[in-house]
Amino acid sequence: MNIITTKLDGLYIVEPDVHGDNRGFFMESYNSAKFKELGIDFLFVQDNHSLSVETGVLRGLHYQLNPKAQTKLVRVVAGAIYDVAVDIRKDSSTFGQWVGVILSEANKRQLLVPQGFAHGFCTVVPNTQVLYKVDEYYSPDHDRGILWSDPSLGIDWPTSMPILSEKDKNHPLLQNAEINFYK
Repeated sequence: MNIITTKLDGLYIVEPDVHGDNRGFFMESYNSAKFKELGIDFLFVQDNHSLSVETGVLRGLHYQLNPKAQTKLVRVVAGAIYDVAVDIRKDSSTFGQWVGVILSEANKRQLLVPQGFAHGFCTVVPNTQVLYKVDEYYSPDHDRGILWSDPSLGIDWPTSMPILSEKDKNHPLLQNAEINFYK
């Protein structure tokens, strides 16, 4: 397993070891002991699975406030996404900066998104399925978001006409978002 650091402290790209032959492949998408050896130690408590039927479905930018903040380990089992994490830790030197990576069934990469980051993704092919582990249960009372198109973030999404939920259309700008994260 290979861990790739990003410009944002605590945000990692995870490349699992993939063993393939004429039958297909085998990989461990998660192994607690191996993650701990690499300095990544979270107790994941819930798995989530989404299907986005069309290209251009954008989900995000989502996070949960403390004390119900979530670390996410995101991967794609069918299709591909442009996955984005935004640093929303108020005292971070990279506050408001973002990283975007392609996660796909072909590259088998995963993104580890720690607490203190807003997260979202946009599908780049139809019928994309995303699986992600979280280390805290979903809490509607702590569920928050930031507008996907916030000009202060300048995220270079792969579509200008995304397919959005009503909720995601109405998130506040970063400057108006409720945030209680510190580095």
